Amino acid sequence: MTKPRATVQKTVGVVGATAIGIGGMMGAGLYTLVGLATASAGKWLPIAFIIGGLVASFSVYSYSKLGAKYPSKGGAAQFLLTCFGDGMIAGGLNVFQYFGWIVAMALYAAGFAEYACDLTGLPQNSWISKGISVGIILVIVVINLLGSKQVARAQTLIVSFELLILLIFIIGGLLKAHVPTTTSGSSDSGLGIISAAGLLYVTYEGFGVVTNAAGSMKDPQHELPRAMYLSLGLVLILYVIISTLVIATIGTNGAIANQGHALAAAGRSVLGPVGHIGVGLAALVATASAVNSTMFGDENLGLRIAKVGELPHQFGVMTKVGGPWGLFVTALLTCCFVVAFPLSAVGEMASLAFLLVYATVNIGHLKVYKQTGARRCILWVAIILNLILFAFLFIQTIFKGETMTWASVIVMLIISFVAEWLWQRHQHT
Repeated sequence: MTKPRATVQKTVGVVGATAIGIGGMMGAGLYTLVGLATASAGKWLPIAFIIGGLVASFSVYSYSKLGAKYPSKGGAAQFLLTCFGDGMIAGGLNVFQYFGWIVAMALYAAGFAEYACDLTGLPQNSWISKGISVGIILVIVVINLLGSKQVARAQTLIVSFELLILLIFIIGGLLKAHVPTTTSGSSDSGLGIISAAGLLYVTYEGFGVVTNAAGSMKDPQHELPRAMYLSLGLVLILYVIISTLVIATIGTNGAIANQGHALAAAGRSVLGPVGHIGVGLAALVATASAVNSTMFGDENLGLRIAKVGELPHQFGVMTKVGGPWGLFVTALLTCCFVVAFPLSAVGEMASLAFLLVYATVNIGHLKVYKQTGARRCILWVAIILNLILFAFLFIQTIFKGETMTWASVIVMLIISFVAEWLWQRHQHT
């Protein structure tokens, strides 16, 4: 007599999935990139956030269609495999996406160091700050080896704490805001605004995590798009309000002068030392949590790619001290990026990587649009807009003389496809 199959509990609804999306998007990028984006967009920083959110909304459309048709915890990695097949294109892009996540973690770790130095009075942009960045990565490794489940369960409390601090900042900021004036410290031009929108795109890239919940939804075809658009809309509103208050309280010069910790400076302007400490602590929690959730989540990208044969299976092999080899390799690579690049560079590199990945996912979607029921015209708009932001941000790094930044993105892309080619040759020998 055969046992009846266990049914999968469909427990995630629109509200729960929306919370997942807000938690995935809202956090580290906001704290670390506001000052850098102000250097390009000037007082029009909120417009840059709006442009970035609107461009992201077209990719949300694409992801929601793919997630509803192919519910999986694999996210973009699985979408690329579904659209392009298990070959060089999907493999190379997935390895490149893996590098993108490493750069994003370097951004979060560098942001943690910026706020830690600001709160303690230690010199910023120094080897001390780089040591703090490496330190937080190592601390998170140890914490997860001791008990990662407890850290994961704290994510809801972390997001709640962040939202509470930001809500207090918003209320106080509305009472002290004033009309900003144009300053010479920012470009304040159309090109600068679009470039800033490209840079800020990384603050929205977390919307893809909502698709991971599709398999646990009762009606993903309708619930998933609602949750994704709702989470994106709420985060966009929050970003616009906060960026407006930053410019209206400390001005563009203040945001640029405190580039790595602009929100803490705005917190001091609004609520004095208490606001400075409160926002600084929220930033520390957000950035540390972002490193943790990205590097050591149950669905870690490197491990997923290894499972489908696009990275050596040793990535998933457990070490004697605990944790798979892939996590230690990821931590080591993240430390290398932290040491080699300043916060501004890793911020630009992360956004460039994700803009390219999302554009290629949308290109792949064109191959299966009939199965997903998506409209080709919307997919083409998503592709074009992602590539436009990528081009503007890429060109800006060239004009600013940031050779290491744009060249590193190209090198990562080349290495990704060369590594995939070598790995596929190894598999077939």
